Amino acid sequence: MYVSEWENGKRSISERYAAILRGVLGVTDDELFGRRGQVEPLPMAGGYDDLVNRIESARSVSLTLVQSFMDQTELLRTMDRQMGAAGLVDQMTGHLARLEDALTFAVLPDARRPVARALAGAATLAAWQALDAGAVERAWRHYELGKRAAQEADEPMYLAHAMAEQAYVLCDAGRPQLAVELVRNARRDGGTRLSPRLQAWLYAAEAEVCAHAGMPDDCRRALDKADACIPPGEADRDPDMLSIFLNAGHLARWRGNALALVGDDEAVSSLYNALDLMDPTFVRAQSGVRCDLAQAHLARGEFDQARDQLRQAQMLASRTGSVRRRRRIEQLTARL
Repeated sequence: MYVSEWENGKRSISERYAAILRGVLGVTDDELFGRRGQVEPLPMAGGYDDLVNRIESARSVSLTLVQSFMDQTELLRTMDRQMGAAGLVDQMTGHLARLEDALTFAVLPDARRPVARALAGAATLAAWQALDAGAVERAWRHYELGKRAAQEADEPMYLAHAMAEQAYVLCDAGRPQLAVELVRNARRDGGTRLSPRLQAWLYAAEAEVCAHAGMPDDCRRALDKADACIPPGEADRDPDMLSIFLNAGHLARWRGNALALVGDDEAVSSLYNALDLMDPTFVRAQSGVRCDLAQAHLARGEFDQARDQLRQAQMLASRTGSVRRRRRIEQLTARL
């Protein structure tokens, strides 16, 4: 009854229910209450004292404080991969607001660049979380914010990463060909300023969107190039791009995902191998591998195995509240 009254404007949403709905739906207050683009106006006169105070505060944003911002982003990233994005909307929104405020009132380039770099990383994480929660427009806007921040910080790696992840929004929206072009532009624009690990990540992303676009030969070529770029060893973090987790094990998972999408028999062995090597804290990623395995088994007519993988994927997706993952599970289940 309350839902109907909220939708018809007969009852306002109390703060108690708003807190519950934010966590369940993975939305911000503005999205929940239908507020868009509301900007608090500056006073017509007499606002100079407040402006100067904000500028002075921004000048005191030291490298130590910027590192604190980045540490907060890392904590939110860890919580996201283990618990999912839905319960982190409030924290992520507040974190981005503080970073944007620090950048808005920082005056000189030397003060702005480190804050912009921190904002680029946080905005891209927020965008991926929004996409996972099904908030597509919010995801797109966060990616645009991340790209602008990366450009101001003169950080081509952050820019390439934001562009390539934004391609997944296009792919989910049914525009995989445009997604392929965007990923390829991200890689070309970055050129020699990209680390080997990020180059491998971009080729793997290109392979996945090529698979969605019905380009199996391009998909396989991109996977081979990713294999050629990936640094040896078990390390998976890029010291210059902390949002990148990629080693041979992760790449095996990605290969399996892409090959499953194009119906290649090699997908099953790659995915089971990746599952054996996967860090158990990557809960949402495990759900994705289970979905990929279900798709690969379906392509081979192995329906019992596909059902088992989808059952396990569903349990993992429920733990993280991933709308995007649940949508894929529903699509695969409909094929059984």
